[in-house]
Amino acid sequence: MWLEYFSQYMETAFPRFLSERPWNYKNDLCVTGAAFLADVTGNPRWNRYILDAGKWLVDEDGGVANWKEDENNIDKVSFGKSLRILRDLTGDGRYGRGVEKAYAFLEHYPRTATGNFWHKDIYPNQVWLDGLYMAMPFYAKCLAENGEDRWDDIMDQFQSTHCLLWNEKTGLYLHGCDVSRKADWADPVTGRSPGVWLRAEGWFLMALADVYGLAKDYTPRAEELVLLIKNGLDGLLQYQDRESHMFLQVVDHADLPGNYPETSGSAMTAYALMKGARLGMLGDSYWDKGIEVLEGIRRTRLKKEEDGWHLHGICASAGLGAGPDPHNRKDRNGTPEYYISEAQMTDNQHGAAACMMAVSEQLRRKGNHSCSH
Repeated sequence: MWLEYFSQYMETAFPRFLSERPWNYKNDLCVTGAAFLADVTGNPRWNRYILDAGKWLVDEDGGVANWKEDENNIDKVSFGKSLRILRDLTGDGRYGRGVEKAYAFLEHYPRTATGNFWHKDIYPNQVWLDGLYMAMPFYAKCLAENGEDRWDDIMDQFQSTHCLLWNEKTGLYLHGCDVSRKADWADPVTGRSPGVWLRAEGWFLMALADVYGLAKDYTPRAEELVLLIKNGLDGLLQYQDRESHMFLQVVDHADLPGNYPETSGSAMTAYALMKGARLGMLGDSYWDKGIEVLEGIRRTRLKKEEDGWHLHGICASAGLGAGPDPHNRKDRNGTPEYYISEAQMTDNQHGAAACMMAVSEQLRRKGNHSCSH
């Protein structure tokens, strides 16, 4: 059922998304999901989808789509993940040079006063949970490949993010923090945004699992990530929806009108639960919880319809502060009501790709497939 949906998705929906908008981090998420499926199943068709996508990412002269000189945008560092996957598949130097350029972005990337990469030039001095996933797994892989000892920087940024965004009272992470406390949505004392958005939690949890899979072989500080992921998951699991076994769009407001079990953040959480257990960060009970969440998504959100399989209940997008494009809303104030108001979509990349990644983890355990990271 899942593999049938993923194959249909990569044949039809993904090419449509590639043709409609310039390359973006959502495409990286799909490429990553397909690479995981290729690895765990051994079926080369998943690599074919990746190769087809590569034509949209890099031109014949090696130019990378949607990269702009002197632009600081943590979402676009994520392109390095797809470039690395394509480099390793093809040996094509265009992709290898792209990986090097993405890594070079981080050398001079602006930081907040707390030492974190800030989110984007249009969101200066801001740390969003999303950004940890966009940058840190790629950064960690570069350190591992290059034999560089800069692991303290990664660990310090995770710890700083925890201090900035962890709410001890609820056991949850808030979406973002403006360290300068200038943004309209920022608390004037703490700089924090007001609401808990599920997918933001998911980005952070996936980043912790992915980076640990690399860092554990290079630095004893990787054990700090074990404490952070357990802390984050234990907090989130308190709010698991009893009927769907998923998690709500606004995690801690079950009674908020319009709140709903959201697919992408739930799938990201399932991935973190299962990968964390596989890597030994977490006990087997967390694996079981990951399977429970994934099954809840399959049971309530994956539907066979006249034209094939479709995945429902995916938040289209959410952020903090007005975006630069005409389609961005101007009222992104980080409140629970704001997150509820963002559109739900069917077959959005966030949800489909996160499910690919979670299902890959499930298959890895079933097939006893060995993979350290």
